[in-house]
This record gives sequence, C-alpha cells and structure tokens, in this order.
Amino acid sequence: MNQKSAVVSALSPVLAEHLTEQAIEQLIEVPSHAEHGDLAFPVFQLAKVFRKAPQAIAQEVAEQVDASKFDKVVAMGPYVNFFLKRGAVVNETLHAVLEEGANYGQSDLGQGRNVVIDMSSPNIAKPMSMGHLRSTVIGNSISLILAKLGYQPVRVNHLGDWGTQFGKLIVAYQGWGDEATVKADPVKELVKLYVDFHEKAETQPELEDQARAIFKRLEDGDPEMLALWQWFREESLKEFQKVYDLLEVEFDSYNGEAFYNDKMDEIVELLEEKGLLSVDNGATLVHLEDETLPPALIKKSDGSTLYLTRDLATAYYRKRTYDFAKNLYVMGSEQSVHFKQLQTVLE
Repeated sequence: MNQKSAVVSALSPVLAEHLTEQAIEQLIEVPSHAEHGDLAFPVFQLAKVFRKAPQAIAQEVAEQVDASKFDKVVAMGPYVNFFLKRGAVVNETLHAVLEEGANYGQSDLGQGRNVVIDMSSPNIAKPMSMGHLRSTVIGNSISLILAKLGYQPVRVNHLGDWGTQFGKLIVAYQGWGDEATVKADPVKELVKLYVDFHEKAETQPELEDQARAIFKRLEDGDPEMLALWQWFREESLKEFQKVYDLLEVEFDSYNGEAFYNDKMDEIVELLEEKGLLSVDNGATLVHLEDETLPPALIKKSDGSTLYLTRDLATAYYRKRTYDFAKNLYVMGSEQSVHFKQLQTVLE
C-alpha cells in the first residue's frame, strides 16, 4: 500500500458518509513545510456539512482517525496532518525496489508529453568546466527520471558557439596557428591561440580591429569565415563527446547560440506587438512587475542584442518545435537573476 492509500484508508471510516475514497484521495496534499508532516488533508469542503469552523473539524477528524499506522496524526489549522513512520516507509520502499527492479517508479504521469532539458552547454574552443560537467550529470539524471514518469525528455546541448571571441580566434589561427597542431589537441590549442591573441593585442592593438572585422564577415555569412568557425565547433565537439561517452549521455539537439541568430528579430517584434517594450536612454527593455528584478534589457543603445534576447528566442522556438509541457534549465545559481527575468518576460 502506498502512503497516500494509507491516509485514505485512515480517513475513509471517519468521512464515509460525506466523501468517497476517490474524493478523499484527490484532496490529499503534500505540505510545503516538513514540520507540517508528510501528507495533509484539508477539511474546508466539510465546513457546510459539519457546520463548524474548519479548525474544529480538523481537530475532530484527527481525534477519530486510527493513527496506529502513522508516527502521529495531528490537526494543524484547517488541515489533518499525517506524519509517516520513517522505518516503515524505508522498508516498504526497499521492498518495492527489489521486487520491481528497473520498473520501480514507472508511471504514465507524463502521458508522452515533451519536456525540454537545457543541459551541459559548454563553450566552443574552451575546456568543459566543472559547472558544465555538473549540469550534464544533473540534467541527464532529470531526463532519466522524467522518462520513467512517462514524459518524453528532449535533451538540448545549447552550445556557446557564437560571439566576438571567434573573430579573435580566426585572426590568431590565420596569423600563427597550425591545422595539425589544432587537430592534435583542439581545445587546448584553441585556448592557447585565444590567450596568445590577447597578449599580442596589448602591443598590437590593430589586432582587435582585425578581429571585429573578421567577426563582422562571420555575421554576414562569409563562406571562408563560416568554414573556420564550423571547424572550430566540430573539433571542440569531438573533445566534449569523449566526456559524454564516458558518462553515457546523449543529446537530441546541439543547437547553440549561433542557431538563433536569425530568430531574434521575431521575438523583439512580438514583444513590441504585445506592448511590453520601452526605451530608456536609447536601450530597449521590458519593465518587470517583480520589483526585486532589474528591467530585462532586450537591446543595447547601439541596437545589439543580448543573451536574454537570444534565450527568449530560444524558448519561443522550442515551444513551437516541441510543444513542451516544461522547459527546464540546469544551470548554476549565479545565473538565477537572468533566468528569473527570462521566466517573467515569457509569462
């Protein structure tokens, strides 16, 4: 018997004249605070029948319930709160795991609905950090749990594969890089080229201008620049794949930042249509109802977009593509403000 069924069995003899077992089960809640027990039954619905205050009804029901199978049953305001016996729960759970094996926890809760999990997401031409590794492992665990619950997980590796750093990398590679050296140890050599670029740029500031010009060519779709960028991306992915293979992690999509370059204008237009945009000192932003959050900056005063703009376009694309029930991000807490802004604007 699962724990909710145990609560139903305890309440049913007391409430049989007023509620069916199915109705009782549908009303049972999980308290938001552990000190309020493991499961709780609200009695608001019984107020008209008992013609008493909910607090008094809860007290009466708690006193009549057979509490022998629980650690304790107590009334807390308008709720009857059930505290489970820890030892019994552990024994029952272990028995179920051993009996059901790989099928333990299986359910059709998700009914085949898609859940997008944005996970791992390392930066191209840079080593995978512990943060990326953490996101990979946690994201994969969430995916496996969701699959067990009947959802269809969509694992997305949102690569950091765009930005002005690629202009610098291309300048460095064309200036003093070597194809064979990069192929031998891609990420290490690309990082070295990037570091060398900045060291040389201290005495040769014209390199920064060259990098901006190269990145502009990349943005404009120059075939030569795109080919180099694609090569850097592919070589980096080969290195990342070694880690993914060790962890037995697979992805359904590697669409990274670059994929959404042509999709941001649409999201800006959509925000404008909904009357959400305002201009402050030339910058375009969305003022949020939550005053604890700073305004969501959509465009800088020079017209360039930001990570938030790209993430809005990403979420919009994913909803249209996967029609997801949930869109989850496995990220570090240092990005909490960014994702709170993202969620607020999307809502």
